[in-house]
Amino acid sequence: MNSISSENKQKIQSAIHDKVFRTVSECGEELGKPVFVIGGYVRDIILERPSKDIDFVIAGSGIALAEFVANRLGATKVSYFKTYGTAMIHHKGLDLEFVGARKESYNQQSRNPIVEDGTLEDDQKRRDFTINAMAISLNKDNYGDLIDPFGGIDDLKKKIIKTPLSPNVTFSDDPLRMMRAVRFASQLNFTIDPEVFKALKINKDRIKIITQERITNEMNKIILSNYPSIGFKSLFSSGILQIIFPEMADLQGIENKNGKTHKDNFYHTLEVLENILPNTNDLWLRWAAILHDIAKPATKRFHPKAGWTFHGHEDKGARMVPIIFKRMKLPLDHKMKFVQKMVQLHLRPIALTKEIVTDSALRRLLFDANQDLEALMKLCRADITSKNEAKVKKYLERFTEVEIKIKQVEQRDKIRNWQPPVSGEVIIETFNLKPCKYIGDIKDAIKEAILEGEIENDYEAAYNFMLVKGRELGLTVKTN
Repeated sequence: MNSISSENKQKIQSAIHDKVFRTVSECGEELGKPVFVIGGYVRDIILERPSKDIDFVIAGSGIALAEFVANRLGATKVSYFKTYGTAMIHHKGLDLEFVGARKESYNQQSRNPIVEDGTLEDDQKRRDFTINAMAISLNKDNYGDLIDPFGGIDDLKKKIIKTPLSPNVTFSDDPLRMMRAVRFASQLNFTIDPEVFKALKINKDRIKIITQERITNEMNKIILSNYPSIGFKSLFSSGILQIIFPEMADLQGIENKNGKTHKDNFYHTLEVLENILPNTNDLWLRWAAILHDIAKPATKRFHPKAGWTFHGHEDKGARMVPIIFKRMKLPLDHKMKFVQKMVQLHLRPIALTKEIVTDSALRRLLFDANQDLEALMKLCRADITSKNEAKVKKYLERFTEVEIKIKQVEQRDKIRNWQPPVSGEVIIETFNLKPCKYIGDIKDAIKEAILEGEIENDYEAAYNFMLVKGRELGLTVKTN
């Protein structure tokens, strides 16, 4: 057991002063079994991170303890997970989980353990990392004492991820812990211990026995963390990324031909992701940052004069998004379509900074981006990466000018959330038509005329244009 500073003792005493902990303590005493707070909640007390998930362990039945506690707290519902011998209570915004202390053993072909009753020491040994293996006693004789057999509190101070037992055993037993190691490093800005990282490399192929849903869940947590590039660099260096997300791993590398090189698109992608972090907590916009250049390896070509090109990578990338989402068990609904749109359009605003901006080009961007324009502009700002600070400053200034012009055009022409000023029903009624190709042709012609600035975006201008277009198509206006 490691020594603990008076400051950390005070943090613990303050945290477990709450009625919930006293109630659990009393219930454990009545059951005649020792009880403890364990895991992430203990870690977060020391780190002063907010946490609503509290795990309690008892040297006995977790379900029996949960029922006692629920009765005392007046909780109306206990959720049971009898396969694992656990139960959960939701109480005043807290999720309280109760489990019996246990020890585990594994076989090589499965990550599902053989579980037996055990002691607190057994339970701490089976934990993934030292920083998650600390416990706080809730027992009368030593209430509030930290039980830290693996030096978790020292590892918190050193900001390092280590395992209680041999990392090879830890990761071979439960390969998802490899993803969790990377995730905690990303969330806490910690370093993965060299021996632990070596074990990631050795055991990387074991990740294949984990379900895609669980892998993706950890990846999403990495993406939503404060330091996702730490995570992706670790996944790549360990070889895990090449297994679980080969398209992203393929972005890595620089090729030199005839003295001409291109940037490393893996590290560029991480720069874009880092750039966008301060401006959004939206998982799907962060996914768009990851996928915006995903098709560059597939579209890379070398031309003796132009050098390396990636023509059409935005179109190819947009087509790849549904394939990647489907394989990764990500949602295939509007969230996927949003990411697809971001990938498809990500070059458009940046292209406008390099040319004379026409109102027509701005209207088309407004029309295509629609309600996602702000998200697209965040992505495009993040995509401006260069070691040349003057160049970045110039691009961002030009980008600001484009944004101002977009607002001016939108205020005047009302293109966003655009609805045709003349409906299909009006076209049918005017020309006495049945459903046919002409209706779509006229609607498209009106849209193009508005986007090109040939007519105003209002009913009267669109109606008159419709009459002209109808005559061109040989249609006759209905007479009463």
